[in-house]
Amino acid sequence: MNYRHAFHAGNFADVFKHVALLGLLDALRAKPAPFCYVDTHAGRGAYDLRGESAQRTGEYRDGVARILQAGDLPPALTDYAERIRAFGVDADGSLVRYPGSPLLARDRLRADDRAMLCELQGEEATALRAALHGDTRCAVHERDGYAALKALLPPAQKRGLVLIDPPFEAQGAEFETIAQALTPALARWPNAIYAIWYPIKLRETITPFHRWLGSEVGKADVLVTELLLHPDNTPLRLNGSGLAILNPPWQFDVHLGGWLPSLARLLSNGPEATSRIDWLRR
Repeated sequence: MNYRHAFHAGNFADVFKHVALLGLLDALRAKPAPFCYVDTHAGRGAYDLRGESAQRTGEYRDGVARILQAGDLPPALTDYAERIRAFGVDADGSLVRYPGSPLLARDRLRADDRAMLCELQGEEATALRAALHGDTRCAVHERDGYAALKALLPPAQKRGLVLIDPPFEAQGAEFETIAQALTPALARWPNAIYAIWYPIKLRETITPFHRWLGSEVGKADVLVTELLLHPDNTPLRLNGSGLAILNPPWQFDVHLGGWLPSLARLLSNGPEATSRIDWLRR
């Protein structure tokens, strides 16, 4: 696997994914029982936006940087911006670091909550361990995240969230792999929330996966939300991204509606940006 997220850290897809992730974690925190957060493709935890990779693409400038420069944000985007500033803005006010999903999730864990973070690439797993050093609530597993769903589920905690956020180096094949891993995971931990991130290039590659989610995932409710900056009609660029959320928290569609249209406007480079919140099963 050649993918390195450092090239894309803080881009529009990260912003969308991470604002939704914070909302899901806050919904879990609303109840006193402990929960477990599982990340199948955790990455290195923190990304240097001054580094060669981030500077080469500059994608964060049209993503997180726009949010930090904006005013009058909805509460969910305000909360996200405050967390990014606390983590990655230096004394001069420059954005220099961006947190990955594990560090954003770590900061939402309570004393009895736990995180299981899977990362297959050795260098990335080592960096993640260093970023989380001393936090006994978090365990880093240097292993394939899909296989970990079979080996690690269910955790001791009855409630929780599984984030499946793969690199999608081969889009159609990745959806098949997700489906193969998700079915037994749901059987082992049926009450957990499952959030599956996916890129949007060509709609025709996503439709079969949505069809499968709508008919083959047992009793789980399925909520789909997407952010598109361009029409989904070319494989040559990332036109948008989506999240398929199984067993979403109560009224999470309302929560999404409170900030997603604003995010689309803030990140748009023209009139093409759209957002979507739909139920596949309910």
